[in-house]
Amino acid sequence: MANNSDGLRVILANPRGFCAGVNMAIESLERALELFGTPLYVYHEIVHNRPVVDRFTRKGVTFVDTLDEVPKGGTVLYSAHGVSPVIREAAASRNLRAIDATCPLVTKVHVEAIKFAREGYHIILVGHEGHDEVIGTMGEAPHAMSLVQTADEVATLPFPADAKLAYLTQTTLSVDEAREIIEALKGRYPNIAAPKKEDICYATQNRQEAVKALVPEADLVIVLGSKNSSNSNRLAELANTNGKPGYLIDTAAELKDEWFHSVNTVLITAGASAPEDVVQDCLRVLEERFGATVENRVVREEHVSFPLPRELTMVSN
Repeated sequence: MANNSDGLRVILANPRGFCAGVNMAIESLERALELFGTPLYVYHEIVHNRPVVDRFTRKGVTFVDTLDEVPKGGTVLYSAHGVSPVIREAAASRNLRAIDATCPLVTKVHVEAIKFAREGYHIILVGHEGHDEVIGTMGEAPHAMSLVQTADEVATLPFPADAKLAYLTQTTLSVDEAREIIEALKGRYPNIAAPKKEDICYATQNRQEAVKALVPEADLVIVLGSKNSSNSNRLAELANTNGKPGYLIDTAAELKDEWFHSVNTVLITAGASAPEDVVQDCLRVLEERFGATVENRVVREEHVSFPLPRELTMVSN
């Protein structure tokens, strides 16, 4: 149990939770349900968050890993993580109504990949193998792109020092890790070309910045988010890197009393794909179990929004 006689202190990090890209993707799926009803298919998870996916599954949405699972002529929505040209071509060949809910910040990286490849660069993509976003980005120029996941891997790249190289990054990386890898790339390849503006998205950076700023005050960090959410994992890792235990959970049901032994102050945040209702559930549980008091702390304001895809705005009921 928390040993503070006044009850557990909770610092609630701001910003946290949904980013503009996730908001757009979720609103797109809700709008598609209104316009087209079911059956409605989503290629991969709409966002990497189990409660969100479960909520839409209960509404009749079907999440698929291949377009072969979508009947010809059906409606499919692309997730916020983006897709490769091969997927778009497959959708067209099956006469699917495709709704593109790719986050514009991911689309930016795709556009950069196409541009660099056309200009004859070989692209080093900094990211996590198997992540939906990485798969989609590499699909834009598969023969002109190599993936690097760690700074150590830079030394194993087969290109000479004067090779015509450019780098891009997955949008949801750890800012610190990405910086380390980019510095290694620049050290080995001094002439490597960079994107005009860094690829790690504003929301990923802001949530990491909030944890960095607030974690010194906490004994424990709780991150609401799913295990397959890259940016949520980075927040938990950031807590551990700063010497504080960080736990990544989907819902309040996963909270364990033993985590709070000898704990006075808990920092709570949420990944960019985690809904606010799971955060509020977590706060209620801590208030009931430990008499928690909540202190909102704003590290940075966010005022970003993205429009719905034109496939939805051009359709009327």
